[in-house]
Amino acid sequence: MSLDDVLSDPRVFRPRRLGSPSGAVQATGFAALDARLSGGGWPKGALTELLSDETGIGELRLVMPALSALAGQGRWVVWVSPPHLPYPPALSAAGLEPSQCLIVQPRTREDRVWAVEQGLRSGACAAVLAWRCNAASRHVRRLQLAAEAGDALGLIFRPLSAAVQRSPAALRLSLLASPDGLVVDILKSRGGPGGKVVLPL
Repeated sequence: MSLDDVLSDPRVFRPRRLGSPSGAVQATGFAALDARLSGGGWPKGALTELLSDETGIGELRLVMPALSALAGQGRWVVWVSPPHLPYPPALSAAGLEPSQCLIVQPRTREDRVWAVEQGLRSGACAAVLAWRCNAASRHVRRLQLAAEAGDALGLIFRPLSAAVQRSPAALRLSLLASPDGLVVDILKSRGGPGGKVVLPL
């Protein structure tokens, strides 16, 4: 039996490269970062983990250009358990209409994972952002599969301690504030060169 015969068998599982059937990406809005990411941007139909122990260091400015572009396609942007309520005038100034944003405040970790999963899987959401996602690996796997099913951009903010755990996420970045801006360390990028980028946010 040839390799072609094996690969054409429907019983053989062949994972997608970036989660999305097309391997599609959304440009980050930062050329230096796009140059280091597989495909040149955030993987669509996939999960991205943003690891940091601090908030307010530029993590929203990092993702806002992509969110604005995606929301322009008419789908929702869902915020699950944000540490601070998004400020509507700031969203509008960044090109993201507040009327396209949904804020969800679940009470428990289980409810939080459920809300993120439903948003990603629905097909009605361009992106789902989630904080306090101290989820087990099995939960992260569920979220990755949900992002694939809904062709959504999943962005989950986790503590740096999660970096030691294995993860099925397509992309993992650690974020650190520095005097020069935001240091983005690419811990995992399927097919990308990786490395560090300093963005003067």
